[in-house]
Amino acid sequence: MPRKPFIGGNWKSNGTVESTKTLCAALSSGAAAYGNKVEVVVTPILPQLNLTQKLLRKTAIKVGAQNVSASKEGAFTGEVSAGQLKDARVSWTLIGHSERRTKYGETDAITAEKVEMCQATGISVIFCIGESLEEREAGKTDEVNKRQLT
Repeated sequence: MPRKPFIGGNWKSNGTVESTKTLCAALSSGAAAYGNKVEVVVTPILPQLNLTQKLLRKTAIKVGAQNVSASKEGAFTGEVSAGQLKDARVSWTLIGHSERRTKYGETDAITAEKVEMCQATGISVIFCIGESLEEREAGKTDEVNKRQLT
């Protein structure tokens, strides 16, 4: 059986209620063109997650989170656990994005913990890997990518 093509759209830290409505209307109107031939997941900003789910519910487009905690529920202010995503009917999340690694210090060990939490909870993962410009220029692309995957 051939693999289904996958398209992911990360909204980064952009979006308002109005821009979410506009973007979801455009996505909804184009969704029928590809039907079930392509798997599509969008990851809006957290405050727009529920609204995005509601606006895209009649399409095959899935809605994911941009981040997930490496911890279960508890005294972790600002964190969202895999269990909480599951409870909110969110079936996908990004893990390992370069911005999370470089700006927030997420290590390979932390991303591995996040993946394990998602696997245990049944959340699908869009796992991001890749080298920095400095690593690429030093010829370390393969080394970095292999390290991030193990």
